[in-house]
Amino acid sequence: MRVLIYTLGCKLNQCESEAIADAFIHEGFTVVPSHETADLCIVNTCTVTGKAEQKARRMIRKYAHEEHRPVVLVTGCYAQMERELIQELSDRVVVVSLDEKPSLLTLPNMLANSLVADIDLLDAVKHFVKSPKVNGDAKSPSPFDYDAATFSFHSRAFLKIQDGCDNACAYCRVTIARGDSVSLDTEEVVRRAVALEQDGFSEIVLTGVNISAYKSGDTDLGGLLKILLDRLGDSIRIRLSSLEPDKLDTSLVRIFADRRIQPHFHIPIQSASDSVIKGVGRHYDVSQLSAAISLLREVKDDPFIAADVITGLPGEDEQEFLNSMRFLKEHDISQMHVFPFSPRPQTALFQAKDRVPEYIRDERAKKLRELSTIHLRRYMDRQIGKEFELIVEERRSGLWSGLTGNYLKLMVKDVPETVQRGDRITVRLERDQKTLIPIGRFV
Repeated sequence: MRVLIYTLGCKLNQCESEAIADAFIHEGFTVVPSHETADLCIVNTCTVTGKAEQKARRMIRKYAHEEHRPVVLVTGCYAQMERELIQELSDRVVVVSLDEKPSLLTLPNMLANSLVADIDLLDAVKHFVKSPKVNGDAKSPSPFDYDAATFSFHSRAFLKIQDGCDNACAYCRVTIARGDSVSLDTEEVVRRAVALEQDGFSEIVLTGVNISAYKSGDTDLGGLLKILLDRLGDSIRIRLSSLEPDKLDTSLVRIFADRRIQPHFHIPIQSASDSVIKGVGRHYDVSQLSAAISLLREVKDDPFIAADVITGLPGEDEQEFLNSMRFLKEHDISQMHVFPFSPRPQTALFQAKDRVPEYIRDERAKKLRELSTIHLRRYMDRQIGKEFELIVEERRSGLWSGLTGNYLKLMVKDVPETVQRGDRITVRLERDQKTLIPIGRFV
């Protein structure tokens, strides 16, 4: 049986999709790319923006109406929030809420037995959702059941250490879907990390909804990193997913000086206007943002600093938008992930009266994306001539693509035929004279 997994949203969703794919592979199923045909199509959804939900619905309809009529299993944050709406899209759709999502790790075993018994796939999946058990084991699923040994879509390993969020920002629906912050036990994090290193992975990405909130007993994120750095080898790379700016204090950032922690940081800035930040329930001010960015640059040489920015938040007037633009320019943010404000049902700002007109919101988003393009090119230009360690990911048209420690995605020339996916190689960044796009050359 062929299975495809289409993933929307954050690195946490990617991590969970990898674990689900690993479970299917373990039972002998074939996991195929999301553009190929499959008997079972799993859509792992996101609810951050209305566009993410719209895209999820489009993909669900697409798969459900394919000629061979696959079963479409929908899960993720959007499935948690709008189960009935999604179920109405097609009679081929089965919804698994976020609360039930970890049970999908046991679905392959049940399906393997069902196929032997010649049970219809749709009937088998529906039965599983009603009673997600394997061999009579009805253990309650945990958000930390995701523990993949192989990764189908990435050459790096993803390790989920945290889920949920206590911040309750006024625009965010994810915290409603995911619930309160919970963390994986420290020793279990270490056990899984060591196992991934022993399995040959060169990089481990620590993921969660808000890993800055990691707390297991008396161990916070800084304490966890100290333990991991002590227990892991000298050659492993550790990458951190999104970090809340109010948690980036001196004691934590000093730990990032270890060369194994990669010089790539993602910060959800959202706005650089104090009044807007306060109005949407964020837990920092512009001075803290500035201090956090300065600290990161003190411990890493020209790190890649990316930021989420929401434009058109309720109450954002022209001057406040210009303040955010100026902050992003002055602090030379390497890349911006720009989100036009999307009012989310069940959030505090859903019925906000001081909404920014959509045409102004979209004009501001366009300006921010143009600024991001300029900043990204400028950052890459500064890297020309430097050598980087790169983890190779996939081969296309005779060239390997890969990811450097500072999160530059490169096409690499002159790579020996012996190189395989997941290997680490040294490359020098050069400029392709035809396209003027920076590329890597094997050293």
